[in-house]
Amino acid sequence: MNAEFFTALELLEKEKGIPADYMIEKIEAALISAYKKEYGNNTNVRVLIDPEKKDVKLFQQKEVVEEVTDPETQISLDEAKKIAKKYTVGSVVETKLDTKNFRRLSAAAAKSVIIQGIREGERKAAQDAYESKHEEIITAVVNRYEASTGDVIVETGHGFAALPAREQIPGELFHAGDEIKVFIQEVNRESRGPMVMISRVHPGLVRRLFELEIPEIADGVVIVKGVAREAGSRTKISVMSREANVDPVGACIGARGARISTIVDELRGEKIDIVKFSEQPEEYVAAALAPAAVKSVTMTGERSCRVKVDADQLSLAIGKEGQNARLAARLTGLKIDIKADDGNDDEPIVE
Repeated sequence: MNAEFFTALELLEKEKGIPADYMIEKIEAALISAYKKEYGNNTNVRVLIDPEKKDVKLFQQKEVVEEVTDPETQISLDEAKKIAKKYTVGSVVETKLDTKNFRRLSAAAAKSVIIQGIREGERKAAQDAYESKHEEIITAVVNRYEASTGDVIVETGHGFAALPAREQIPGELFHAGDEIKVFIQEVNRESRGPMVMISRVHPGLVRRLFELEIPEIADGVVIVKGVAREAGSRTKISVMSREANVDPVGACIGARGARISTIVDELRGEKIDIVKFSEQPEEYVAAALAPAAVKSVTMTGERSCRVKVDADQLSLAIGKEGQNARLAARLTGLKIDIKADDGNDDEPIVE
């Protein structure tokens, strides 16, 4: 227990994120465990660890009594007064011990407790780190691909995590050493360490990417109101501005599309429609159905509406396999019926 020991504690805190105070508690427990293993479980001992003086002291404690019935925990008044006249019955006499005198077995027991403390500290540090990033984006490094499951194992900076095949963008390929951004969607406590659920298909990934890449969103001038996503294919994201002189859609696209292209590249070419949010549901639905041009939107209920488009815009409004209409419905939270404007109000062509 010398200066090197305390230097090691500082390194643990710096490199592994384990607080020195936490480790000191574990070391105190380790020394007490070693002492009791050496001298018996009934003995009393106090540990004093002083990081500033880089000093560790161990004291055996015995209660002063008139008649000793347990020599391991008691000392007679006469013997106590030989040490110091101040002692009275009920006082506690402390005798400094030399930790170097512990047998190898006791030292091993202490080492075991310390190692366990480091492991627990690492798990706690990782747990705290993941929980602080819950529903946020982190940058991870690809470690390997598990052919049997399709999972990709990544290094997060706080350990390893699996990116399941179902949480990967369809068609994307990974190579060892690749840096990728992942969304932390859930963190669970496990006895062997935190279980973190990461994803690249969660809509939250797109939302956080916009917050990272668009200064106006990071500053709170532009607000993301909603995200509807079919990963690997298309995303619709709605935005609004708190300032009249700031165009929310233009801010997200950037000069010559520079801002949005960075996000598209991270999503492996996924198409992104940026929609201007409106408190008026008719306007919001019309914007959400872009790139189709909408002629009219009529509310048919609290959460439903009918949309009319020119015949040549119908397939564009619906989208391939209904994707455009489906994403617009998710984004706005409305049921959208789309029909070609042929001059009559028969049943809608698309629901």
